[in-house]
Amino acid sequence: MVISGEAIRMMNFVDDISTTLRRIAANIPFMTEEERKRLADYMRKAEPSYPGMIEKLEKGS
Repeated sequence: MVISGEAIRMMNFVDDISTTLRRIAANIPFMTEEERKRLADYMRKAEPSYPGMIEKLEKGS
Protein backbone atom coordinates (compact mmCIF):
# COMPACT_ATOMS: atom_id res chain seq x y z
CA MET A 1 0.00 0.00 0.00
CA VAL A 2 1.38 3.40 -0.99
CA ILE A 3 1.20 6.24 1.54
CA SER A 4 1.82 9.95 1.13
CA GLY A 5 5.01 11.75 2.03
CA GLU A 6 3.07 13.57 4.74
CA ALA A 7 2.08 10.26 6.36
CA ILE A 8 5.71 9.13 6.28
CA ARG A 9 6.74 12.44 7.87
CA MET A 10 4.18 11.93 10.64
CA MET A 11 5.47 8.40 11.23
CA ASN A 12 8.94 9.91 11.66
CA PHE A 13 7.47 12.24 14.30
CA VAL A 14 6.19 9.15 16.14
CA ASP A 15 9.72 7.71 15.98
CA ASP A 16 10.99 10.95 17.56
CA ILE A 17 8.39 10.68 20.33
CA SER A 18 9.39 7.06 20.97
CA THR A 19 13.05 8.08 21.19
CA THR A 20 12.16 10.76 23.73
CA LEU A 21 10.14 8.29 25.81
CA ARG A 22 13.05 5.80 25.78
CA ARG A 23 15.34 8.57 27.06
CA ILE A 24 12.89 9.37 29.84
CA ALA A 25 12.61 5.67 30.75
CA ALA A 26 16.39 5.30 30.84
CA ASN A 27 16.67 8.20 33.30
CA ILE A 28 13.91 7.15 35.71
CA PRO A 29 16.32 5.27 38.02
CA PHE A 30 18.38 8.44 38.44
CA MET A 31 15.46 10.73 39.29
CA THR A 32 14.23 11.59 42.74
CA GLU A 33 10.69 10.70 43.76
CA GLU A 34 9.75 14.39 43.50
CA GLU A 35 11.21 14.65 40.00
CA ARG A 36 9.35 11.53 38.86
CA LYS A 37 6.06 12.85 40.26
CA ARG A 38 6.51 16.27 38.67
CA LEU A 39 7.41 14.79 35.29
CA ALA A 40 4.48 12.37 35.43
CA ASP A 41 2.10 15.22 36.25
CA TYR A 42 3.56 17.37 33.48
CA MET A 43 3.18 14.55 30.94
CA ARG A 44 -0.37 13.78 32.14
CA LYS A 45 -1.41 17.39 31.51
CA ALA A 46 0.30 17.69 28.11
CA GLU A 47 -2.07 18.43 25.23
CA PRO A 48 -2.60 16.88 22.88
CA SER A 49 -2.02 13.63 24.73
CA TYR A 50 -0.64 10.50 23.10
CA PRO A 51 -3.72 8.37 24.00
CA GLY A 52 -6.05 11.18 22.91
CA MET A 53 -4.35 11.42 19.54
CA ILE A 54 -4.60 7.67 18.99
CA GLU A 55 -8.32 7.91 19.73
CA LYS A 56 -8.72 10.73 17.20
CA LEU A 57 -6.86 8.74 14.56
CA GLU A 58 -9.05 5.70 15.11
CA LYS A 59 -12.24 7.78 14.93
CA GLY A 60 -11.03 9.76 11.92
CA SER A 61 -11.77 13.13 13.54
